[in-house]
Amino acid sequence: MSETVSISTLSGEGAFDAYVARPAGDPKAAIVVIQEIFGVNAGIRRKCDRLAEDGYLAIAPDLFWRLEPGVELDPDIEPEFQTALELMGKFNQDAGIRDIEAAIKYVRGMSQSGKVGAVGYCLGGRLAFMTAARTDVDASVGYYAVGVDNLLREQHAIAHPLMLHVPTADGFVGPDVQKAMHDALDPNPKVTLHDYEGLDHGFATEFGKRRDEDAANLADSRTATFFAKHLA
Repeated sequence: MSETVSISTLSGEGAFDAYVARPAGDPKAAIVVIQEIFGVNAGIRRKCDRLAEDGYLAIAPDLFWRLEPGVELDPDIEPEFQTALELMGKFNQDAGIRDIEAAIKYVRGMSQSGKVGAVGYCLGGRLAFMTAARTDVDASVGYYAVGVDNLLREQHAIAHPLMLHVPTADGFVGPDVQKAMHDALDPNPKVTLHDYEGLDHGFATEFGKRRDEDAANLADSRTATFFAKHLA
């Protein structure tokens, strides 16, 4: 079952929508699904639906609501891709993290374990790292996170497990950035990095030309095992 809910900001001065997918029975745990730069589109909703099929309550907050509520863009359509880049340039990431924290608070206690995870993609992968460092989330996963090299100073604040999926041919995350990530994070016992040799950004998208079926399935299986362990 799916629905759209309204969540109050932490300050109580506004509210934003979120897509929620619920499992057939009592949820094992809750997972916040953090959007790409394309908004809460069909692919992100499908991510939520798949998590619900696996027994989780999944929620995807509309993080662009301050710029333009209800954004849904297709990365395979060039004008929409450019619009997404413009939105990312205007997006206030600190405010976005506070909205993710509001979503975490909204769903905490709605499941058997009471635990909440987060999984994000692209911009959402970066935000998943920030969520791990700045909130009380119980476990986080980032797919092809961008700009993590600029956040490494925050790794000391990561209190719960974090997994990052890193495609080695990511056009948005070059070899130097990947090396900085490994150098800084490999020694951190809270963080696990998985490399995907020769793959590009967006390989685990649900729809469109970016998807690599085998790698997406491998990454998703690792994510499923990770959440099963840390959200029980």
